[in-house]
Amino acid sequence: MAETLSGEFDPTRYHSLLDVLEHAVSNYADHPAYTCFSRTLTYRDLDRLSDSFARYLVETSTLEPGDRIAIQLPNLLQFPVAVYGALKAGLIVVNTNPLYTAREMRHQFADAGVKGIIILANFCDKLEEVLADTQIRQIVVTELGDLQPAWQRLVINLGAKYLKKLVPSYRLDGAISFRAALAAGGKSGASIPEAPGRDHDAALILYTGGTTGYAKGVMLSHANLLANMMQFRIRGMEVMNDGVENIAAPLPMYHSYAFLLHCVVMPYAGNHNRLIPNPRDLDSVLKILSNERISGFVGINTLFLALLQRPELRQIDFSSLNFCGAGGMPLSQRVMREWEEVTGCPVYEGYGLTECSPVVSVNAPSHNRPGTVGLPVAATEVKAVDEEGRSLATGEIGELWIRGPQVMQGYWQKEQDTQAVLTADGWFKSGDFVQIDAEGYIRIIDRKKDMILVSGFNVIPGEIEEYVNSHPEVLESAAIGVPDEQSGEAVVLYVVTRPGSQLNEKVLKDFCRQGLTPYKLPRRICFTDELPKSNIGKVLRRELRDNHSREAQQ
Repeated sequence: MAETLSGEFDPTRYHSLLDVLEHAVSNYADHPAYTCFSRTLTYRDLDRLSDSFARYLVETSTLEPGDRIAIQLPNLLQFPVAVYGALKAGLIVVNTNPLYTAREMRHQFADAGVKGIIILANFCDKLEEVLADTQIRQIVVTELGDLQPAWQRLVINLGAKYLKKLVPSYRLDGAISFRAALAAGGKSGASIPEAPGRDHDAALILYTGGTTGYAKGVMLSHANLLANMMQFRIRGMEVMNDGVENIAAPLPMYHSYAFLLHCVVMPYAGNHNRLIPNPRDLDSVLKILSNERISGFVGINTLFLALLQRPELRQIDFSSLNFCGAGGMPLSQRVMREWEEVTGCPVYEGYGLTECSPVVSVNAPSHNRPGTVGLPVAATEVKAVDEEGRSLATGEIGELWIRGPQVMQGYWQKEQDTQAVLTADGWFKSGDFVQIDAEGYIRIIDRKKDMILVSGFNVIPGEIEEYVNSHPEVLESAAIGVPDEQSGEAVVLYVVTRPGSQLNEKVLKDFCRQGLTPYKLPRRICFTDELPKSNIGKVLRRELRDNHSREAQQ
């Protein structure tokens, strides 16, 4: 019988994320690991292919241990191969949203000092645009079907390029194809030097927002992610078994929760991840739910709601489904009830932040309390505090502070920002306001004061405003989040134009599309003579939200 984790939390048991893959290969070598389109990789395949990619990085590329490599891919087989290959080569992985605009890519790559990248060909035109402003010197380009059987690879890649026109023209001198990189590493056969990354060395940098300015790079160590893996598994032991689960993966693995689940937790358990490259393609999601005997499904409110609106969902046999999880944004009680009515499987809601690897709390299957985000996971302390950092009495509303082995090392090269959220004794200030009841269940009252949460993605008002204010006819602007049943929140933008301006909503929305990822785009733009401000000139977003709420009720 394979060695597995018990209910005891032991943070010293493993030292590197590579121990996760080693465990999987030792115990589940021929079990299916990842399926995408028509190909399945076993854990033996994953180990072999990631070895080949690591050899290429070590022997042929210009990258050195400790360098940062960006992975800008949707949920494809190439993703876990690239992750584990990079880790074997001693590199730090920088997860990057494939939907980023050139402006956003430029910031992230420059900020993280990215020196290498593996990117889907669909987005290479944007990389070409920003390349001169980065330190990137090693480029690996992959296409959608690169790890598929030969005939399907041709169909997928040619179809994407010539029929669907998904691959704009680009020129990246010196780039190598992913398949060529694997071939080069596969021919070598040389042993790979032991990767230096262990324990408290950084393994992953994920970008997340603050309340102002650009996104910051969250440094997560091997120890952070391994601890969170154990914490998640201990909480999920009632409904998850090793070596038998078939888990759908609609959430993008560049997101912290999906990365932990599908690149760490499930590989350790020897379970099968059914990758979904585009969760907005509901027909494909429904097909997988219908045909694949899925046992686990993790999503966000937006996805659950969209699926519930499809009549085909009610025709699916969900007898194999034993676990559904939700995070990233609050799950509405109506959606939670309806999902359980249709599938027979309750949704267990949890809470996390990128800075916490990300899981902080989860409802246990045997103690599920809808309307809360559950109890803290193992070895995790939480408290609600007032504005002075003093602990509050049970049930009082305060800011959630968190302490545990999953709390980040800090923000990449931002010591001042790190000190603002991490206390000397290890507490992380979440900025979220909560109630903690007598039994320890956490209820989220409000998210960070200014952050907007659209379909599980953090949207920074200051970033939108900085971009909009660059328009020559805009004097100033303020972005707020307003409730939206489908996406949780939507962006509403208030704009003060310069004298004599003829700017209208359509023109400004077109301008926004040029520099902002789709989920950051304003749903509505309101032109106003002035923005409400405090005595010191700070925009009063609460007044804007209150005004919008009153207008919506009229």
